[in-house]
Amino acid sequence: MLTPSSRRRGSAPRRRPRTTRALTGTVCLLALAGTALAAGPAPAADAALPPAPVSWRADLSRTGADDVNVRYDAGALRVRDGSVSPASLGRDRGYASAVLETHHVDRPVNRVAVDLDATVPDAASVEVDVRGRAADGTWTEWRRAAAGAPADLPRYVVDVQARLTLWNAEGEPTAAVRAVTLTAHDTGTAPAESAPTTRASAFSARVYATREGLVGHTTANGHVIQANDHFVALPSRRALSPNGSGQYSVQVCGPARCETAPVWDVGPWNTHDDHWNPSSVREQWKDLPQGLPEAQAAYEDGYNGGRDEFGRQVANPAGIDLADGTFYNVGLNDNGWVTVTYLWTEGGGDTTSFPTWGTDVSIRQQATTASTRVASLPGPTTVRVRCQVHGQLVNYDGYSNDAWSYLPDYGGYVSNIFIDVADAWLPGVPTC
Repeated sequence: MLTPSSRRRGSAPRRRPRTTRALTGTVCLLALAGTALAAGPAPAADAALPPAPVSWRADLSRTGADDVNVRYDAGALRVRDGSVSPASLGRDRGYASAVLETHHVDRPVNRVAVDLDATVPDAASVEVDVRGRAADGTWTEWRRAAAGAPADLPRYVVDVQARLTLWNAEGEPTAAVRAVTLTAHDTGTAPAESAPTTRASAFSARVYATREGLVGHTTANGHVIQANDHFVALPSRRALSPNGSGQYSVQVCGPARCETAPVWDVGPWNTHDDHWNPSSVREQWKDLPQGLPEAQAAYEDGYNGGRDEFGRQVANPAGIDLADGTFYNVGLNDNGWVTVTYLWTEGGGDTTSFPTWGTDVSIRQQATTASTRVASLPGPTTVRVRCQVHGQLVNYDGYSNDAWSYLPDYGGYVSNIFIDVADAWLPGVPTC
């Protein structure tokens, strides 16, 4: 149910947004030698010295619920089972993922460098992605960081999280990751993305959807696929949500209706094709226009010789996979075209920011307490509200309200009781 603090919504004072360290995660980050960054704005251009970076090292010996198919032995992190691969890709290759614990920095940063101590056989690979959470509680996409090529984040952040992805050929030796050190700093150049109170509409595109099926298989974030499941797969890990969360979600509109679903798998066809991003920041295939999946260009126009990033001949133009429940709910009986809105992009629809109150406040997939809990707010924060609906009546601490707000950054709804304003129906926010 809902477990907020005991403060009444009507008497709660206005607060400054506060970022709370994430309570989930699988690997504890320990501070290494390095000077902590003092809180404050970005340095002036004529500052005598740039702000000192801060470094920390992961304790890889700790694995947990957000990790997928990893094991730690002999002082290193490795692929546990070489036959496990993300369900949507359909490839016989060992895959593992470790999501490290969020690390808080005392000064906003926008660049993260990675130092990796690992043994990587020829048939194996290791990738490190990082993302950041801004002071208003919103996450950036994941961005790849490699030796000599730090990740530049699209806006200033105060929390940093890293994710390891390991691959190896089935039956071949796995990579062994012994240590990961991350270093964050402020480049002194303002990121391209800002964080205004109200943002432009999220990006939408018409893409070809295929049915994922594969009940009983495991997705890229560790979810075991159920009958009538509701989630999607996109062909890039940049927008892969942790298991059970809707931090990156899409709205899929088919012939019958629209559904909001979390991104829980990677595919179809590619794994580095963030086709929803502008060409200039797209991870691969930068010569393709925004909104055009590489698989579609390969299938329809012979792009890349008609092949995907792995050299396979592309047999359909799919840019998204839909779990069975989502597939049939939007009105598809066979693979077909849908309109997809990428709700975490700039900026989840026209949104307005509001403060919240309470602890461990549930965010639900639908506007009811019986719906799946897709995320939670550990403590008071600022959230971006896209729209609101009348849903289940919630009673708490003498207050009753049937209004729920949709939060695009989490892919779910929160009861308006926990929005820290006096109005039960939020002023200036449209109906979903």
